[in-house]
Amino acid sequence: MDDYILRMEKISKTFGENVKALEAVSLNAKRGEVHALLGENGAGKSTLMKILSGAYRQDSGRIFIDGREVSFHNTRDATHGGVGIVFQELNLVSTLTAVENAFLGRLETNRFGMVDWKRLREKFLHFMKSIDFEINPDIPVSDLSIADKQMVEIAKALLLKSKILIMDEPTATLTSEEIKKLFVIIGDLKKSGVTIIYISHKLEEVFQICDRVTVLRDGRYISTQEVADTNKAKLIEQMVGRSVDVEFPPRECCAGDTVLEIGGLFTPGFLSDISFNLRRGEILGIAGLVGSGRTEIARAIFGADKIEKGSFKLNGHTVKIASTMDAKRFSIGLLPEDRKDEGLAVDYSVARNISITNLNKISNHIWLNRKKELAESEKLVKRLSIKTPSVNQKLSNLSGGNQQKVVLAKWLFNDADILILDEPTRGIDVGAKYEIYLLMNELVKQGKAIIMISSELPEIFALSDRILVMYEGRMRACLDNGEGLKPEEVMRFALG
Repeated sequence: MDDYILRMEKISKTFGENVKALEAVSLNAKRGEVHALLGENGAGKSTLMKILSGAYRQDSGRIFIDGREVSFHNTRDATHGGVGIVFQELNLVSTLTAVENAFLGRLETNRFGMVDWKRLREKFLHFMKSIDFEINPDIPVSDLSIADKQMVEIAKALLLKSKILIMDEPTATLTSEEIKKLFVIIGDLKKSGVTIIYISHKLEEVFQICDRVTVLRDGRYISTQEVADTNKAKLIEQMVGRSVDVEFPPRECCAGDTVLEIGGLFTPGFLSDISFNLRRGEILGIAGLVGSGRTEIARAIFGADKIEKGSFKLNGHTVKIASTMDAKRFSIGLLPEDRKDEGLAVDYSVARNISITNLNKISNHIWLNRKKELAESEKLVKRLSIKTPSVNQKLSNLSGGNQQKVVLAKWLFNDADILILDEPTRGIDVGAKYEIYLLMNELVKQGKAIIMISSELPEIFALSDRILVMYEGRMRACLDNGEGLKPEEVMRFALG
């Protein structure tokens, strides 16, 4: 029997205005291995996997599974061919329940031809119990947190019992404990002969669970090697085409006068008595476990969630923030945790996504100045190194990391004084992360104020001047990020 369950040979794919996403890329995966697929944003990883899962059709190249050439016309074909995928951008129907999403397109019926919901609920609950995770099967997906949605996405793929399972950034929204549970599941799948293609920008995960690794760069194949025969520095150099000596840029505190004061913030069921201040020229990091209230603070300040009690002072003056329009008027911008549903209009062009927050800047209040819109957008695309052939390119054709940069670009276009960045580097490669870190440092030097929410403690420590720690909707501490502060102290507060 061939050791390679999967062979993808010289796969090429072009999008839109001559966007060459893949050029003669090959990937071979062994039976029962965890095979990492690495590369910068826009390297072609997700495109290659969408071709394997039937979401896209390759322009040229061949795919073999179990030695037999296959041609998938859609995701249903791929599912029947034994290929499952956990997408980086959650692929759920928000109006349906968790169990309906988990079995979408493959509902089982009883002897009367009716959907056997009792059996499907039992299967769903049994799976969730096996990974020590609790989700009400009948809750609408729209009411779930990002982390819970991610687990429904994972359940949907794992319940297929696929021969080849693609995981595209599966841990991006999970806590450390949830990640440990997922790794146990991956270990069990591997023992049962399932092949896992694992895409992640967290290189420590690659060394923890993967057997071999393939690197892509700019839509081309670079290398395949045993994980045991390489190291982090070598992989980064192959991914970005140059050596990256440091992970974080040096931090220089530029904190000045208080720009924002939050007093007694209360939202039913989420936040209780949150009070803190934000200074001009500082990065205030917010740490805590998923569900601790970090995102709810961001949404409350941005006027996206209704607050029952609490006050806001902007530059010493009491203001009312009851809507996102209020926040925007007070020069507050939000990069949301869920960029796809809350931060972008993926069917619009790059230029329109950038300009949409401040149309007055490119209009005479009656007509839009299209030429000015394109010129301003091109400046920001260049400044943020956004990989796109044109600012007229449809946003859905960009990689997830470049879409994230577009969200940042639109608030830079709006010239927001206060930026709230919720997981700003989620799903971003190491090279792009460094660019975003440099941009954040540049913005605070200009006198902007940044609130940064991150699940990665090293990121919080490397970039923040102060660290606000959340636990179960309450602020447990606000700590100066000096030399004496240890990660264990932050975690102690984060665990209550």
